[in-house]
Amino acid sequence: MAQQTRQEQWSLGDAYEQYIGRWSRLVARRFVTWLALPSGLRWLDVGCGTGALTQLILDTGAPTAVLGVDPSEGFIACARRLVNDERAGFQLGAAQALPLADASVDVAVCGLVLNFTPDPARALAEMARVVRPGGTVAAYVWDYARGMQMIRLFWDAAAALDRDAMALDEARRFPICRRDALRALWEDGGLVQIECCEVAVPTPFRSFDELWSPFLGGQGPAPAYCTALAEDARTALHDRLQAMVPLEPDGTIALRARAFAVLGVRPDLSN
Repeated sequence: MAQQTRQEQWSLGDAYEQYIGRWSRLVARRFVTWLALPSGLRWLDVGCGTGALTQLILDTGAPTAVLGVDPSEGFIACARRLVNDERAGFQLGAAQALPLADASVDVAVCGLVLNFTPDPARALAEMARVVRPGGTVAAYVWDYARGMQMIRLFWDAAAALDRDAMALDEARRFPICRRDALRALWEDGGLVQIECCEVAVPTPFRSFDELWSPFLGGQGPAPAYCTALAEDARTALHDRLQAMVPLEPDGTIALRARAFAVLGVRPDLSN
């Protein structure tokens, strides 16, 4: 069954906002605060999506400019609509071939997408290339194995009904979504002064329907799997997931989402 779902979509901004975007905004705020970088810097947001991280940089980082780059025309259009600030710009481009000159920005960040790039090491090398010596390269990814509870519960329910679903589970597919793996990637990329942290945020739902509906939007691995199912299989998944989530007496659901973050500095090899 799982082979039907390998065409994952990341293009519809509004559907993404309902699925992950609203939670990624909470993580973005804490990530920028953790970076604690000075004002007046030129930022690059790699894989900017709908502009959640870009907006937080503008709101709290006092940048001179922020350029968001994403390969999806749909996301770029959504970001341009949502982010209204003359310091912000958005451009089509892939993480593994950034459309920027060497040493042209002070900071390069990547929020929740590094694991989805075809070659994370290449994407990191590109981020380091466009950052000036002494500049910061940073990223964060969901902890799909244990910390992103909404998605963890979904795949546990799916695997209980369809063993093939395990092959699509982000926890199995993305080995860099761990603190030690992120640090190792940054070390292998030649960055220095490396730091890591975890960022956890609440993800409350008013009802099971509010949790379930975003899985019908088709954006990302879990929604793509869900929407590709036959109706009876999707109903079985709905019922299985509903039985697994921790419902409160009033019907609300209190979950949490955790991401791992890493930062490093491009060394100045001229000294």
